[in-house]
Amino acid sequence: MSWRLFMTGLAALAAAPAIAGDIAVTIDDLPLQRMAQFTTADAVAVNEELLAVLRNHAAPAVGFVNEGKLEVDGQPDPGRVAILERWLDAGMELGNHGYAHQDLHRVGAGAFERDVSKGERITRPLAEQRGRPYRYFRYPYLHTGRDLATRDAVRRFLADNAYTVAPVTIDNSEWIFAAAYDKAYAAGDHGTMQRLGEAYVDYMEAKTEFFERNAKELFKRDIPQVLLIHDNRLNAEWFGALADRLARGGRSFVTLEDALADPAYDSEDEWTGAGGISWLHRWALAKGVPQSFFQGEPRTPKWVMDYSGIHEE
Repeated sequence: MSWRLFMTGLAALAAAPAIAGDIAVTIDDLPLQRMAQFTTADAVAVNEELLAVLRNHAAPAVGFVNEGKLEVDGQPDPGRVAILERWLDAGMELGNHGYAHQDLHRVGAGAFERDVSKGERITRPLAEQRGRPYRYFRYPYLHTGRDLATRDAVRRFLADNAYTVAPVTIDNSEWIFAAAYDKAYAAGDHGTMQRLGEAYVDYMEAKTEFFERNAKELFKRDIPQVLLIHDNRLNAEWFGALADRLARGGRSFVTLEDALADPAYDSEDEWTGAGGISWLHRWALAKGVPQSFFQGEPRTPKWVMDYSGIHEE
């Protein structure tokens, strides 16, 4: 598929309303998850492959940037900034994920707001120079405030600065698979990489089905979903297989804008808990659903956690 045809396809998607079975793809931690462990050349290669996969599957995406990762020795690295330009040139959107991926629950509203402002100094002008929107903010860790005062203060700050919060409905622990995948890649263990990739696709399909059931139970209908994944080698090499699996289940990809146009996304969110959880579960808690609603969520396989060294689920 040519870039011209891809851009035409994106325009057609933007003109059509989202429907049940649609998924908006959002990708956190540009220019690369765990950037400190890799070189600029690594980041360029991973992003080129990831963008090609998105293009080939007609999947418009919003990439959420941590601008601190653009720097080398305290200065923006031209090669890393060029990655953001490639995203925009590919027809994707960019959003703000905080300069340093700070945790609102740890730093408080004031420091968090300063980090958000610092996180747009490069990305916003790049988008504006190309006539592209710059409008979405994604909370690091999906942490939106441990109390109502903090939550509401940050909400007002984001609204005052023309940001729309990018929610997540298909929440998952893809990042654990990605950490394991990077470890296997560094070891040259292609057998484990293959096993991890296959397990990842199965896990993500199961997560998608779980949250689709949640949505149908909560709203008595299907809704367009918002998927969270990260900018990493795992998705560069395996998102295509996941996209194929999801398509076989009748799902299509849409813009985040079209997904958020569904009235489900106007539902009340009163969550102030410690965890960063799916907006479907936030809405469910606000409605006082029974505990059975949350049961049956797929878990990361123990062998994946053991291999990655991460046990945080």
